[in-house]
Amino acid sequence: MNHRKRIVRRAAAEIPPELAGLRPVLARVVAARQLQDSRELEHALEHLAPYHSLVGIEAAIALLADALVQRQRILVVGDFDADGATSTAVAVRALQAMGAREVDFLVPNRFEYGYGLTPEIVAVARERGPDLIVTVDNGISSIAGVRAAREAGIRVLVTDHHLPGAELPEADAIVNPNQPGDPFPSKNLAGVGVIFYLMSALRAHLREAGWFADQGIGEPNLARLLDLVALGTVADVVPLDHNNRILVAQGLARIRAGVACAGILALTEVAGRRREQLVSADLGFAVGPRLNAAGRLDDMTLGIRCLLTDEPEEARRLAFELDRLNRERRSIEEEMREQALSELKRAQWDAQERLPLGLCLYDPAWHEGVIGILASRIKERVHRPVIVFTDASNGQIKGSARSIPGLHIRDALDAIAARHPELLTKFGGHAMAAGLTLEREALAPFSGAFDQEVRRHLCAEDVEGVVLSDGALAPDEATLETAELLRNAAPWGQGFPEPLFDGEFDVVQQRVVGERHLKLVVKWPQGRSCLDVIAFNADFDQWAAAGERIRLAYRLSVNEFRGERTVQLIAEHVEPM
Repeated sequence: MNHRKRIVRRAAAEIPPELAGLRPVLARVVAARQLQDSRELEHALEHLAPYHSLVGIEAAIALLADALVQRQRILVVGDFDADGATSTAVAVRALQAMGAREVDFLVPNRFEYGYGLTPEIVAVARERGPDLIVTVDNGISSIAGVRAAREAGIRVLVTDHHLPGAELPEADAIVNPNQPGDPFPSKNLAGVGVIFYLMSALRAHLREAGWFADQGIGEPNLARLLDLVALGTVADVVPLDHNNRILVAQGLARIRAGVACAGILALTEVAGRRREQLVSADLGFAVGPRLNAAGRLDDMTLGIRCLLTDEPEEARRLAFELDRLNRERRSIEEEMREQALSELKRAQWDAQERLPLGLCLYDPAWHEGVIGILASRIKERVHRPVIVFTDASNGQIKGSARSIPGLHIRDALDAIAARHPELLTKFGGHAMAAGLTLEREALAPFSGAFDQEVRRHLCAEDVEGVVLSDGALAPDEATLETAELLRNAAPWGQGFPEPLFDGEFDVVQQRVVGERHLKLVVKWPQGRSCLDVIAFNADFDQWAAAGERIRLAYRLSVNEFRGERTVQLIAEHVEPM
């Protein structure tokens, strides 16, 4: 199966006068990402959107302040991914710093309880005797769970960022920028961003009430938690709008300075990254997956403990255990991916035009904790929305969905549920990722309904593999100075993609390094100057077919070796000339 990609250059954007003071390369890149003013590249905390417009924020503050004054037991109920883990750590650390005496956390094991504040999790929570449950990164769809908690006499504060359904839970307070009628401007906050905002608002309230002076405790500096906010935001792949870029930039600055929590520093170390040079991509592809591995294969309690400890040795021990789980996860994922690709061939879907536009894959033996990653990998391979299913319990199957630009996957599931209410047991998620549960016998009709719904929004041209380029760089632009300029300009990521350029090069030499990577030296046609290129996890057959004159899509990178810093191209795609 060979679903080819092609390089397509972004349409040239007119550079607004407010960007004229930037270096030409940077101005061109950010204008293509719809930035209108250079102030959108400023990352001071003073530029954050204020918390006051969040619907429910005052009721949430009142709940928490009352819990502090009354010395109540607070139980934080999190989610089993990196956003949920960092959200839990932010809530626990902030509440403890503000004087909460009894704060505990509970994160559902995905293999026993599934997602969110379910009635079953409430039953487990009751054993700890909480007066107040605070959900983080979940709860907006927990209708039955919130009802069960309140019937047990437990107050509930929901903090979440997922899109709500038609019915909201009857919680004592809800803070979610995506709930109906909420005017908060940054709808892209991750769960960790929502709880950070709430903790900031609570601190302001307690300051005005004289709480810190009365209790004889110092007012906490919540900026110390921004390393956690940055990690959860990037790992959850939410769009990096200006607000989120500020949060991520501030957190990265703390990590680089070595003033992050012990767990993040340890995870950075075991991932083989230099904290002084850490960028947002390292959080997404190195640190985040190690934290996520706990929730995928074991219990996210392990990851949360790593983020809560202040002891470097304990953090390092836990980080090594998370690294071991991540290596196990990669092995499982590789096996599942090969099985999935074999299934596509067996079904004779080995040509792009034969694939359904909305693709569903199922294997009862696939690991429930890894199907989300598998869906992402298959989506990257076939360039269309993908849902991967595996067996759950009680005759049900669980699916993890990943989408492409042009299809809001959660809205697509909502539309299917409206037309075929008998098919979906439950679902939830974002524009680009979602989770769902079906009865096993509903898989075939759901697969057809999913493909039909995708075809309502996408056509064959939409699922062609496209590598979006910011155009060519002149030889005098492909420099170390330009690489550092772009690296420091902004946290790049979802919705604000890292600059990618393309150009023609002659291949001077190439060799395999580390079994799966390709190291090349290329030069500009009719030129003498050479550049180093690294192609990670290279498709060797594709490179061999490209020949000696290639068109390369690449990112500029800074390579540091033995104290010497040089520019290096990181290959993303290659085409023959």
